[in-house]
Amino acid sequence: MYSCQALLRSLSAGEHDKILAKLYALDGSDSSLDAARARALRVVESFRERFTPAEEVQVALFSGPGRTEIGGNHTDHQHGRVLCGSVDLDMLACAAPNGLQVIRVVSEGYPALAVELDKLIPRKEERNTSAALVRGVAAKIQELGYQLTGFDAFITSNVLSGSGLSSSAAYEVLMGNIINDFCCGGELDPVELAKIGQYAENVYFGKPSGLMDQMGSSVGGAVAIDFADPAAPAVEKVEYDFTRSGHVLCIVDTGSCHADLTDDYTDITREMGAVASYFGQTYLRQVPESKFLAAIPTLRVQCGDRAVLRAMHFFEDDRRAAEETQALKTGDFQGFLKLLQASGLSSALHLQNTWSIANPRQQAIPIALAVGERLLEGSGAIRVHGGGFAGTIQAFVPQEKLDSFKSGMEALLGSGKCHVLHIRPVGGCVVIK
Repeated sequence: MYSCQALLRSLSAGEHDKILAKLYALDGSDSSLDAARARALRVVESFRERFTPAEEVQVALFSGPGRTEIGGNHTDHQHGRVLCGSVDLDMLACAAPNGLQVIRVVSEGYPALAVELDKLIPRKEERNTSAALVRGVAAKIQELGYQLTGFDAFITSNVLSGSGLSSSAAYEVLMGNIINDFCCGGELDPVELAKIGQYAENVYFGKPSGLMDQMGSSVGGAVAIDFADPAAPAVEKVEYDFTRSGHVLCIVDTGSCHADLTDDYTDITREMGAVASYFGQTYLRQVPESKFLAAIPTLRVQCGDRAVLRAMHFFEDDRRAAEETQALKTGDFQGFLKLLQASGLSSALHLQNTWSIANPRQQAIPIALAVGERLLEGSGAIRVHGGGFAGTIQAFVPQEKLDSFKSGMEALLGSGKCHVLHIRPVGGCVVIK
């Protein structure tokens, strides 16, 4: 580990450029590396200014990346399969043990927080706050038998708010990696850290999320997850170098808001559950597809046409997620793109999560998808991103069409709405120690 001054010197000298390039300069450009180095320097300097550590205090840099859903739209809550991946936007922290029984965190642009390690039970007044996530991660690691020690951390984040890139999972994974390094000797693996993050979000933060967000952030790269047994999901890191695909990942903010869409999201789960219930099951993954197809005439009467279509989407997209994984494993990127495009079409036509029935005048996602398809001219792939109804879309854009795609989307939606990202090969980690 380094003192603040020593880390600032070594960063400035370029001694950690290879590490930073692996996380942040995935386009291979000098400008991206320069920006990553400058950001790391700023985080260390901000930590020093905020906490004024003694010269002998040893600091380290930690990262918790955002994640993108790649395959399996609304399949996880039915115990299905998904494909997700970490991205090169993250929460970056400079942290050091403080010798106290308190975790002190300053996140850039937000009030400071402090969590006492002798009081780790859930607090009602902390629900939906960052303090709840810190307390929950610490509590779970303590429950696993590790002796906790306090630390100070300064955090900066470029994970886009409201983008579906899951800033909460990035935060949980970041905290888990800091505590794992300072208190556990690095013994907790990425899958265990993801489960710890989910626990904090469910029990302390108060959000009943699945495990896909945390797993995508923690494991890194492309990650295939099978939720047939949610208590012990099968997790596989898919070895594929997206930088060699000739395509760039774009997340496009349509400018539409997720507020007041709870009923829309709930209806998907409720209707899929109603179809499963017809067969005496709780989740669609427990229902043989052949039995579902044979029962469609009766299901239309009992559950309604939309429920049937949404169940049809589940079976198709669950299978597609596995096929996308296999395509990447074999290097068949064109096959992967065709599957991704088919997933987007199914989400629009069967799942019906590209606009809200409560406000039919707002159809920003369908408009963005329609314009995006024209800009791609039959190449690449484009689909709704995440939960849907509002928010963002995802596109894999051929490198040669990136400029025209970005300018076209921003002409429609506004400057800065098309974000160029990369699937980063490394998940939550100690960056420099």
